[in-house]
Amino acid sequence: MAADSIGPLPSVRRLDQRENLRDSVANALRAAVISGELEPGEVYSAPMLGARFGVSATPVREAMLDLVREGLVISLRNKGFRVTEVSEEDLDNLAALRQLIEPPTMRDVVPVIPADDFPELRRLADDIVVAAEAGDLIAYIEADRVFHVTLLAYSGNQKLVDVVSDLRSQTRLLGLTPLVESGRLVASAEEHHELLELVEARDGDGAEQLMRRHIGHVRGLWARSPAE
Repeated sequence: MAADSIGPLPSVRRLDQRENLRDSVANALRAAVISGELEPGEVYSAPMLGARFGVSATPVREAMLDLVREGLVISLRNKGFRVTEVSEEDLDNLAALRQLIEPPTMRDVVPVIPADDFPELRRLADDIVVAAEAGDLIAYIEADRVFHVTLLAYSGNQKLVDVVSDLRSQTRLLGLTPLVESGRLVASAEEHHELLELVEARDGDGAEQLMRRHIGHVRGLWARSPAE
């Protein structure tokens, strides 16, 4: 049954100048899948999602085709798109891969991040906290993605950035809603400022350890379903 009764999703926000509408809609939809606002197993139509995001059905349909290629949704002829379900084992494996890649990369980029870039990185971390304070999970997931991808890009290895971006897309963070309800998501968001403090201190080892703890939340604090 199509999930036409879901609560209102936020309209697409101020677009990054580097993004077109399709990319922005895709990022918002991807975040909605990751956070569980678009529920696993449910079917959603492009017109309904377009109305929720304040855009026409066309960019939604195009964006959902991107998500089909990523394995996040399945296209159903004349019905819409079904959100795929991910097993606990798959989530464990995704987190394990991220632990292998991201913490050591974080350690390696700490010495090469220009000090002139610190203010912009602080702004990106602020965006995560603001979204957490507002309880806006879609904005939270997207701001978190932008922050971490930006840091990884200092490695100069675009293949690595693409791999991590794909791993993040496959993740499900169904435990974020209870964190919002309990007011604890803001504390988790503040970890991004802690990471930047280590970057500014040029503490690569400390940044690596914090990233290991941060990714650990993916299969712990942030992953628990509301029923647990």
